Amino acid sequence: MEQTQVKKKRINVETITVVVILAIIIFLFALFMKDIMIPLFRMQMNNDLDGASELLKNTGIFGGMSVILIEALQMIIIFVSAEFIQIASGLSYPIYISLPLCDIGICLGATIIFMLVRVFKFNSSTYEKNRGMIDKIASNAKDRNVVILLYLLFFMPFIPFGAICYYGASTKISYGKYMLTVSTSAIPSVVVSVLIGQAGKLFFTNSIPLWLLVLIVIVLSVLLFALIYWFMHKFVLKGTDKTPDSLFFDVFFMVVKLIQLGKKRPVVDDSRIFEASAPYLLLSNHESFIDFFNLNYISNLKSPAYVYNRYYLTSPLFNIMQKHCGFIPRRLCADDPKANSKIESTIKQGFPVVMFPEERLSPDGRSVSFARKDAEFYKKLDVDIVLVKIDGGYYAHPKWRRRKYSSDIKVTVERVLKRDEIASMTADELNSIIKDTLYNDASLSNVSYRQNGKANGLERVLYRCADCGELYKTSGRGNDFRCTSCGKVHTLDKKYHFTDDYKSIAGYYEAIRKLEEKEIDSLELKANVKMKVYSDKLRVSKSENGVCTLDKDYFKYKSATEEFSIPVKDIPALVYKTGKRFELYHDGKLHFFYPSENRNQVARWALLVDILNSNK
Repeated sequence: MEQTQVKKKRINVETITVVVILAIIIFLFALFMKDIMIPLFRMQMNNDLDGASELLKNTGIFGGMSVILIEALQMIIIFVSAEFIQIASGLSYPIYISLPLCDIGICLGATIIFMLVRVFKFNSSTYEKNRGMIDKIASNAKDRNVVILLYLLFFMPFIPFGAICYYGASTKISYGKYMLTVSTSAIPSVVVSVLIGQAGKLFFTNSIPLWLLVLIVIVLSVLLFALIYWFMHKFVLKGTDKTPDSLFFDVFFMVVKLIQLGKKRPVVDDSRIFEASAPYLLLSNHESFIDFFNLNYISNLKSPAYVYNRYYLTSPLFNIMQKHCGFIPRRLCADDPKANSKIESTIKQGFPVVMFPEERLSPDGRSVSFARKDAEFYKKLDVDIVLVKIDGGYYAHPKWRRRKYSSDIKVTVERVLKRDEIASMTADELNSIIKDTLYNDASLSNVSYRQNGKANGLERVLYRCADCGELYKTSGRGNDFRCTSCGKVHTLDKKYHFTDDYKSIAGYYEAIRKLEEKEIDSLELKANVKMKVYSDKLRVSKSENGVCTLDKDYFKYKSATEEFSIPVKDIPALVYKTGKRFELYHDGKLHFFYPSENRNQVARWALLVDILNSNK
């Protein structure tokens, strides 16, 4: 009985405390809203750090109180960035004042959140959006107490402090431990923001040059990232590191999502994926560089491992990310037993695997060839195969154009092949089903593009005039594609269709192919190139000038120090970057070839290899 009365008394005290605190906050907000708070929020929307700093300096003690209140409000609202007011306070006050102001604001916001959750049972929708990542970290740290878990969360990138406080308040942690954790965990991030503000103040007063300001910002950001990385590696990644269950996987796709902010989300029809038994192999056509991101919207019981171009390991940052995400690097259009072994081991661990059988992007919007040997490998995996088609993504960022457009993209799970069904097929039968199911022709898409500039750079793919046959005389500008030799002009409409007999880019490309086929018997293509060779660790191990030649039977390279030839039948395809280079593997090493003249000719080399292989 006494315990019940004590408990009721405690609840009454908590309720009274909440009411008093909220009344004080409302009063303070009303007091400052007109002259300080509204101008500060307006400056934040305009990213006006100079104006915010000047306002804070001129309002004395009220400016400091405004820093506290805005920091608290940003904690409660969650989606409002806190860095602005932290940097502004660093610009306005010495660090021994700005740091406590920001930390007090964080503590005030955390206290309000604690009361909202514990007393009023308030639930934030913005917190719910971040809950997936928080729950994932919590599941990986089951053996740790709530205080340690909160410290880990505060060191995680991209998780708002407010969301973490909502989570902490929903646990059984006491208010004292909760506040001690919040007040100390936020310090590293606040210190970095305040120091950036301090450095900015030195720059604005001409005490340091711009290059030193940039260097300070970079160093501080790197130090914070290093601290975050250390915490993740030490406490969070154990047991899940180097798999798609790793926190890095979520961080990677969160970063990509931020980069894609403003772009239309794909429409996904994934109802059939539930017919598949995990782990499975997911195969998709390849329309654009961000296909992997669009596929991530498909429902998966477990995060999948993505197979990607091994060349991207040349990026140190991507190398770190892919290693911890469990991605699988693979050589394009070349045998890669190591990658195949990794795919098998990943599936045995229970993770789905995503692959693009085409391996390379289409030059004209039609799906390119699928290798039969891959079908043999798919059968060996002995798992269900999920076939997914992406439509509407090709013209958003086609191979020839640098600029990206927003597009209506549809992702559809077309078919699920069960493992028993696959076992009864030959490799040719399986390859035929995959090819027919995934084949897509972008020119048949019903997506419209209003932008001018559709033909910009189109000569990087349509390198030859289909009307007069001249090489490297074509040019794309705006929506017009013209030949400077014969003067013929073809115009693209809003659906990327030519308003003449060629009808589409694929139709024009096919006309170029027919011109090349007529001359294939006398083929003797030669180009002066700069060659780069990448070592097994994907660092440039050799760079030199030489000559490439291509005839009906062989691709050859010769320089002052090296000479080799590769039968065309052993080159499934030439992967190329439009207007820049083509690439292939020789002796297990990646070779890049940069033509000295007419860089658009790389598209011709690739098409000719396709023609030669189709004739064999």
